[in-house]
Amino acid sequence: MDKGNIRTLGALKKAGYQSKSIKDELRDNLKEKIRNKENAFEGIHGYEYSVIPELERAILSRHNINFLGLRGQAKTRLARLMVNLLDEWMPVVEGSEINDDPLRPISRYAKDLLNTKGDETPVSWIHRDERFFEKLATPDVTVADLIGDVDPIKAANLRLSYADERVIHFGMIPRANRSIFVINELPDLQARIQVALFNILQEGDVQIRGFKLRLPLDMQFVFTANPEDYTNRGSIVTPLKDRIGSQILTHYPESIEVAKVITAQEAQLDDRQKELVYVPEIAKDLLEQISFEARDSEFIDHKSGVSARMSITAFENLLSTAERRAIKNGEEQTMLRFGDFLGVIPSITGKVELVYEGEQEGAAFVALQLIGEAVKTLFPNYFPKIEKLKRPDETTPYDDLVEWFFEGSGFELPDDLPEAEYKEKLDSVEPLNELIQKYQPEVDDKDKYFMKEFLLWALVEYKKLSKHRFSKGLQFKDLYGSYISGL
Repeated sequence: MDKGNIRTLGALKKAGYQSKSIKDELRDNLKEKIRNKENAFEGIHGYEYSVIPELERAILSRHNINFLGLRGQAKTRLARLMVNLLDEWMPVVEGSEINDDPLRPISRYAKDLLNTKGDETPVSWIHRDERFFEKLATPDVTVADLIGDVDPIKAANLRLSYADERVIHFGMIPRANRSIFVINELPDLQARIQVALFNILQEGDVQIRGFKLRLPLDMQFVFTANPEDYTNRGSIVTPLKDRIGSQILTHYPESIEVAKVITAQEAQLDDRQKELVYVPEIAKDLLEQISFEARDSEFIDHKSGVSARMSITAFENLLSTAERRAIKNGEEQTMLRFGDFLGVIPSITGKVELVYEGEQEGAAFVALQLIGEAVKTLFPNYFPKIEKLKRPDETTPYDDLVEWFFEGSGFELPDDLPEAEYKEKLDSVEPLNELIQKYQPEVDDKDKYFMKEFLLWALVEYKKLSKHRFSKGLQFKDLYGSYISGL
């Protein structure tokens, strides 16, 4: 439809425009995408066989929707992507506060204008991006904010009594007529405010300070809620839940591969930063595994969840740690080191809710433990497993490496060591070279140094070596030698 030439109601009728409810609009456009095998929700990963089919069924059923899930599970992102299922342009009565359909006006303003001008009624067009409204539910939200209120200034200017419906100032919901309206964190909305939504969802009545206006609003409501909120801050009142057609449960990524895709997509990285820092694939796996460990940790509140934002911000911190070192050393390129993972601790401590035991241990301790647990989980994928117990005469692949540390005075890796010196130090540990050559012979040269540090950290986690933090970096030593020396 050539909207450029359609500026009046008469031209709109002549063009063959037919009114369609927003739910039918979403439904028809989704059906078209499904037929053409197009992805209606680009950028959403890990929901292909769970959340997305349920969401599509809800849209086809013309339901209002509630996304129920822990933080960082793309609930709001899904709601925003529904905009792509709307028609690109929508005609409205020009000047209407509530996006009146020219063929089906519902406001007093639009009806009076049509009665006066008929087919000459001016029509304007709204892009689909402007048909998305979002409100975060907070305790201070009022009925006037959402529904509307009597405007005494308008009454005075127009010289109207408060009994005239033209003195009403419409709230956010009527102004979002024929649009998608999202209320985030619905349980935070006071119960009396939730009650005000009943008739809008079911009957379309709007009541404002004694006015009962029959405004059949055409809305697609989407709500989001966190299960934790049901006990901590409030709940969704039962009659409101009854009026929401579909409740869809979201979840965290179920595999490291999916989690890596999400992190790579969402991380805010400078192109120069990407070129400067080389990141081994095992480092990306380790980063995501930290989040998986956090979701199972006894120190972290499972009801609160561990947001996908933790991996995203941790990845940004990880690259910034390596970037800072390269800048200090005047290097044009660097590779990520295992020691750089100490730089992600602020990203972890700020993203997890600790239970009492975790608070007792401290956030930094818990973060270090998560890194250690991630190392232990991934280690058997690359090297022979280290058993907790062994017979006195039994040998292991790591004996030579442990012996190397036993005979030496320790091995230090300063945080800001220049690239050449860093490689030289790790290459000087011959048993490390032999283990990499034997068990990871095909590893890329760029990855082998990270793999060497990974091996050292793993031996520390399995109590074969000891690791100590000093002001400028890390020191690895023989476990029993440390006890003897009193360290």
